[in-house]
Amino acid sequence: MKTLIFNGSPRPGGDTASLLRILEESLTGERKTVNAYRSRISPCVDCRFCKERSGCAIQDEMQEVYAYIQACDNIVIASPIYFSELTGKLLDVASRLQTYFCARFYRGETPIIKAKHGAVILTGGGDGAPDKAYGTACTLLRHMNCSRIHPLVCSHDTDRLPAGQDAEAAAGVRRIAAFLNREEPSS
Repeated sequence: MKTLIFNGSPRPGGDTASLLRILEESLTGERKTVNAYRSRISPCVDCRFCKERSGCAIQDEMQEVYAYIQACDNIVIASPIYFSELTGKLLDVASRLQTYFCARFYRGETPIIKAKHGAVILTGGGDGAPDKAYGTACTLLRHMNCSRIHPLVCSHDTDRLPAGQDAEAAAGVRRIAAFLNREEPSS
């Protein structure tokens, strides 16, 4: 089992990271993490390269990510919520998924054959709801051919309760791992 994790958090020891540690401890198989704040992935510049041909004109770390997307079984998007949305750096990385949109809607191709399972983990302490960020994450997952997406896991009171101490969120992350590992739920 191969899992690709997009980490949209700038804080290595923050709330999102604490939930990702729980996920990583519970996952089986191989995994690759793309850290939006530490990767060398440029945002899409709307050059229109992918409108007429497959791939992307920008040659950077995203080329490895494209290959992993093709091969993996699962994709997870994890992010703090900033102004009711995924972080800007994560959206920069995600903008490079435009090549899949163009393949499907301009070139009439199926860019990713292998269906995947997906999941979203969000953290936040602000006054915004997670709905918009979750909707964006699900759109991105669908563009990467995630045919089954686990229900949202969100620790949304991190101003008062750090995500690492949020028992409900931790249990939700373990359920995500079981879903991605294709384990049967325990009764």
